Amino acid sequence: MPELPEVEALAGYLRERAVGRRVDRVEVAAISALKTYDPAPSAAAGREVVAARRHGKFLDVEFAGELHLVVHLARAGWLHYREAFPSAAPLKPGKGPIALRVRLDDGSGFDLTEAGTQKKLAAYLVTDPAQVPGVARLGPDALAADLTTFGARLRGRRGQVKGVLTDQEVLAGVGNAYSDEILHTAKLSPFALTNRLTDEQVATLHEATRQVLGDAVQRSLGQRAAELKGEKRAGLRVHARTGLPCPVCGDTIREVSFADSSLQYCPKCQTGGKPLADRRLSRLVR
Repeated sequence: MPELPEVEALAGYLRERAVGRRVDRVEVAAISALKTYDPAPSAAAGREVVAARRHGKFLDVEFAGELHLVVHLARAGWLHYREAFPSAAPLKPGKGPIALRVRLDDGSGFDLTEAGTQKKLAAYLVTDPAQVPGVARLGPDALAADLTTFGARLRGRRGQVKGVLTDQEVLAGVGNAYSDEILHTAKLSPFALTNRLTDEQVATLHEATRQVLGDAVQRSLGQRAAELKGEKRAGLRVHARTGLPCPVCGDTIREVSFADSSLQYCPKCQTGGKPLADRRLSRLVR
């Protein structure tokens, strides 16, 4: 799933390439992806792209005249910028990967695509990003929150730190991958309870959050949209590296699996050398 660094990089790429161009037209190929009907997609035609920014993991493309295309890429969505499109013919609704296309006046533009069968990419055409329910519920930005705000938000939601850190209403922008990286850097168990964290642990976690996200944003700057996924994978130390040696201590990275996700961690770095119970394996043993 694209998280804060990748969405920030996509916004940066659009600022460099699309801002200043005018929209030729917006085409919707996946009707279910567009969550709004007023304003209609045709309302964007002729408007200049004036800004591109990020709200947590939401991408916000702003058009002149107070119109915003706000997108949540979900788990398998992505943005593909095209210098030219293979055909001028409008997209036809169907089962292909393209959900929505924005054509610009110089012949370039971008496609919003989604792989797989679980179509959860969501696009909203609104006059104010706060009209998007997910944006309205966002907590403070994880990269911008100071220590006082970070600590208050974290301790204000009791639970396992992994789950709280990825709760977008607590802190915006962190997902499954970067939460694994942050907790590894902070040397904290993903199952540590937020109400039991010491002040020192909270400060370490705050610094780790800023370091991991900040480094990822810096690595992504200047990358083409097509290169961002590879850049993300190359920078991960524990996430999606089950069975490989930890680059810090050499211990074997382990995994805990859930119904629709998993987490990775280093026992030596994070849990005092003790492996965490894998609920999937526990069910098989029974």
